[in-house]
Amino acid sequence: MSDFNRKVEEASARMNKSVAEAAERLEKETAEFVTYLNSEVVPAVRQHSTKALRIAAEKLARLADYMDEAQGKR
Repeated sequence: MSDFNRKVEEASARMNKSVAEAAERLEKETAEFVTYLNSEVVPAVRQHSTKALRIAAEKLARLADYMDEAQGKR
């Protein structure tokens, strides 16, 4: 029976070690992912968002000009 208990303890120790290593790696990968998001993704999204807003503003200005011209022709 003690042989069985020893094997269970060894298996449990291996499992605990594997879980601890996975958790450690996950924490490291998560930190790297957050850094990547903050340094690469967020600035790109902001840049493209402002560009899209500028294009929309330009098109709205053209629409307003068109509406003013159409109203003046009546």
